[in-house]
Amino acid sequence: MRSIACLALAASTALCQTVIPPSPWNYTYPWPVHYHNLTSQRLNLSMAYMDVAPSSNSATSNTTTAPTIVLLHGKNFCGATWADSARRLSARGHRVLIPDQIGFCKSSKPTTYQFSLQQLAYNTNSLLASLNITSAKILGHSMGGMLATRFALMYPTLTSHLILTNPIGLEDWKALGVPWRPIELSYADELKANYTSIRRYQQATYYVNTWKPEYDEWVNMLVSLYQLPDEGAAFAYDMALTTDMVLTQPVVYEFPLVKAKTLVMIGTRDNTAIGKAWSPPEVQAKLGNYSVLGKQTAERIPGAELVEFGDLGHSPQVQDSETYHAALFEWLDRVG
Repeated sequence: MRSIACLALAASTALCQTVIPPSPWNYTYPWPVHYHNLTSQRLNLSMAYMDVAPSSNSATSNTTTAPTIVLLHGKNFCGATWADSARRLSARGHRVLIPDQIGFCKSSKPTTYQFSLQQLAYNTNSLLASLNITSAKILGHSMGGMLATRFALMYPTLTSHLILTNPIGLEDWKALGVPWRPIELSYADELKANYTSIRRYQQATYYVNTWKPEYDEWVNMLVSLYQLPDEGAAFAYDMALTTDMVLTQPVVYEFPLVKAKTLVMIGTRDNTAIGKAWSPPEVQAKLGNYSVLGKQTAERIPGAELVEFGDLGHSPQVQDSETYHAALFEWLDRVG
């Protein structure tokens, strides 16, 4: 009844707004968590973020003058998973902004939200505007890479550099034969997520069938979100909605329009492809070949450079942090 009343009110006077508070999830983040409040789709929402100042030992320790880099997490990740990268970037004089997207982790989790890459990019830009940030490097991993591409396309004058780390969206899965799937079915699968299923997927895709005890932290972090007493089902539903978002909103056709200086960083043993699990075998065989997709992407983005990690999977920044960050910093130092 509330939604009907809100519709009637909106038609006659002003928008009716529902408050969706930030998440009660108590997972400890490495830096203080702040909240950016925004009104979106008739909802009052809170977007969690960390704002990491440049290290006092770095050449530039003034937050207001330091270069800003924004780290965008993937679908099965949170801002906290960027902790190692953020420390390294801070030590090199960057201000590091790390948001949790709406629907994820410590941010509000609406279940009546039209998720789109454009909407998430708009929300992220709103956060940057609230902090008076007018130029930034945008680094995205996995779904965050797909979002970073959309952000760079929407805000080309703000995006000075674009860094894509094993992004998804390097191919149009629908056009390759992945059948669309009702959100209800994806939601049912999300509700079944547990330690065993999450670890099995990450071991096969993120870490190339290897496992180290420290990887358990990121599995358990994700498990704890699904198990939230009052919010686990909402998180699972948002994950189903974002699966539909990335499947149906390709960015691959717009790579030639990217204006920012771009670095594509690819663990070539990655095999991520949205919809592969429910596709017929002949379609599965065509999907997620990152040893080819990385090269194709770098060729499509004007002036882009490519770094490939031949023995790494979907999360090179975690699997081999030293090698990944050495390549990242070499490029940042060289291109300015």
